[in-house]
Amino acid sequence: MVAYDGVMTVSPQTAVSARLRSAGLRPTRQRLALATLLFGDGLDRHVTAEQLHAQARRDGAKVSLATVYNTLNQFTAAGLLREVSAGPGRIYFDTNVSAHHHFLIEDDSVLLDIPAEQVVLAKLPAAPDGLRIERVDVVVRVRK
Repeated sequence: MVAYDGVMTVSPQTAVSARLRSAGLRPTRQRLALATLLFGDGLDRHVTAEQLHAQARRDGAKVSLATVYNTLNQFTAAGLLREVSAGPGRIYFDTNVSAHHHFLIEDDSVLLDIPAEQVVLAKLPAAPDGLRIERVDVVVRVRK
């Protein structure tokens, strides 16, 4: 904790560690390094495993691409991330886990959020017997 004008604030590393613990994950060195990149600034991000791996390496973290994939999958299973499929081999991980949709800028392979209320679905098919619809992801593909 850091005091600033009499107000106690929590460092990003401490906040990230608490976030991992509250999701039931032990804050290992590698998880902390990746989680700090993903959540440390409090902004929503869309990243691929390869993008996060490159950023981690630039920041001096010694993590393999396999570790990045495993960690992203663990964060997704714990509810910290949302997986967005933008086509074969194009998986993004979104720090915004609320209900929303995406624009995919095809030219740049960039995802942008679309608030859920801006997409209206008139009718969904009934789920097959024994199954329920968990969520609907709309990816609107755009080009420059």
